[in-house]
Amino acid sequence: MDNYKIIVAYDGVGYHGWQFQPGIKTVQGTIQNALEKITEQKIKIVGAGRTDAGVHAKGQVANFWANINLTEEELYRALNAVLPRDIRIINLEKVPLDFHARRKAKAKIYEYRILNSKIISPFLVRYVLHYPYPLDFEKMREASKHFVGEKDFTRFSSSDKKNNVREVYYSEIFKRDDEIVYKIKANSFVRYMVRKIVGILIEVGKGKIEPDTILDIFENKDNSITVPTAPPHGLCLLEVIY
Repeated sequence: MDNYKIIVAYDGVGYHGWQFQPGIKTVQGTIQNALEKITEQKIKIVGAGRTDAGVHAKGQVANFWANINLTEEELYRALNAVLPRDIRIINLEKVPLDFHARRKAKAKIYEYRILNSKIISPFLVRYVLHYPYPLDFEKMREASKHFVGEKDFTRFSSSDKKNNVREVYYSEIFKRDDEIVYKIKANSFVRYMVRKIVGILIEVGKGKIEPDTILDIFENKDNSITVPTAPPHGLCLLEVIY
């Protein structure tokens, strides 16, 4: 029995997220079906984490245990030949048997892209949130700093878990041509966490709330503040760190 680690890139628009769901098109399910075609075995893969429907990845990590009579290069080429073009295996290698993509992960990095211009290219619409109105970039950058540290992200999540405390290592906004790019690294993420952070940062950029209001939300001083959820297609999982 060998343990295979794969790094996966995918366009998430046509999928109901990463996590396998019977009868529904997901990234995990699609890769498992490809493995079954190649090996004639039922193989379950383990992902480093779930991405929501419509969210992309450049560096999702997964692993699976199997007996496969192919070299790593042969399996790598076979998978990419069978998979649809919107899912690519970037790397495939054998790793120690105790490697587990989810349990061994120490941190993840996400990026959210906002195009702040009058029009958007048709070649960007699947990957960038288009916002054609003015945004106060400096206030958004100031607000982004309030997410760093160990905090309870219950207000920035749709999770029903009792423990929503996560540690954010960095939270930053920068400009890339006409794009406003938000980048965040944390030990792990609760559901919708990044999209809700971006949603509230856009509210700051619009001038609807001040940057320090983020602190009030964390402290539950004003439950009347709605934390919107940014659309999924602007979000991408960049890297999983081990």
